[in-house]
Amino acid sequence: MKTIFIRNGEIKKRAVVLLSFSFDQALIDLVKTLPSWTWSNQHKAWIIPYSEEVISQLLPVFQGKAWLDYSEFKKVNMLESAPASLPAIDPALQLEIEKFQDWMRNRRYSESTIKNYVLGLGLFLRFTGNKNPAEITNADLESFHKDYIISRKYSASFQSLVINAVKLYFTNRLKRKLDPIAIERPKNPKLLPHVLSKEQVKAILEAHQNIKHRAMLSLIYACGLRRSELLNLKLQDIDSTRGMLRVNQGKGKKDRLVPISEKLVKLLREYYQYEKPKEYLFEGTVVGKTYSPTSLQEVLKSAVKKAGIKNAVTLHWLRHSYATHLLENGTDLRFIQELLGHNSSKTTEIYTHVSQKSLQKIRSPFDDL
Repeated sequence: MKTIFIRNGEIKKRAVVLLSFSFDQALIDLVKTLPSWTWSNQHKAWIIPYSEEVISQLLPVFQGKAWLDYSEFKKVNMLESAPASLPAIDPALQLEIEKFQDWMRNRRYSESTIKNYVLGLGLFLRFTGNKNPAEITNADLESFHKDYIISRKYSASFQSLVINAVKLYFTNRLKRKLDPIAIERPKNPKLLPHVLSKEQVKAILEAHQNIKHRAMLSLIYACGLRRSELLNLKLQDIDSTRGMLRVNQGKGKKDRLVPISEKLVKLLREYYQYEKPKEYLFEGTVVGKTYSPTSLQEVLKSAVKKAGIKNAVTLHWLRHSYATHLLENGTDLRFIQELLGHNSSKTTEIYTHVSQKSLQKIRSPFDDL
């Protein structure tokens, strides 16, 4: 099969995805089934609009027809790539945004939320032409949705992020609520979590010879950790005597305990003897500093490629797989909820929709014919 190379591009200040491959009429016909495709003589590639889910959308289209090489593709932070055509933020408004940032930090919002809300609010204010916030109405927000987000085909999650940032700013800084009835909130797509088979997980975890890389990926799967939770682990968070791992200040500022197996403890001891980290369990090039999130993602990407898996696997897939495999092994949903640190049982219940054991219990009426 031929290989389609997927990479990022930018046309007229807008993020796009470039597909390039040697001439093949069958593949060209498949590309033409994609929405809003164009051919670029300049880039010698087929162009489709960028979206956060583009790789997942392309995989089923070309399955069995071509290999997809997306090693050069990276997710784009749409908030950081605002078009230069928008005016620069007014200094007075910049000062107001900084006060909003300080307000969120004082209330212990996570740094990632602060960053995204600051960028989202700044983008909205730039779109209004640096309009005085006291004069901004729902009409401005609706115009932003229609003429900026919808016209550029940005995701529902991006739209919700900006709405949340703007509403938080107006409610807590200006003490003025925008009419929620007039703000049309987008419906987030009901997406099922991606789950790997145990054989695929094993292949990924054993792909690297580097013991540090194997230990990081193994710990994410073995304890169902989020990326930030893994990177913030400290040496004292591992209680090998009790067989427990302490996750401090996970999502929602919650602490939790997760059982850790002797097999994993043995791997971590071997890693410690080799690396000798000083403070954090996994440190980067600077002693006492956390490992880079981007580098961790690259570690996974390399492992997935070595394992021969063609899906666009993310670190969160390992967490989803952990939860699903627990469910298939008969673990009660209430315990899984606690292990994952979910606030609501409804969040955990989504794994019943992807559990192979649960689905296989369903008998098709076709079998009764």
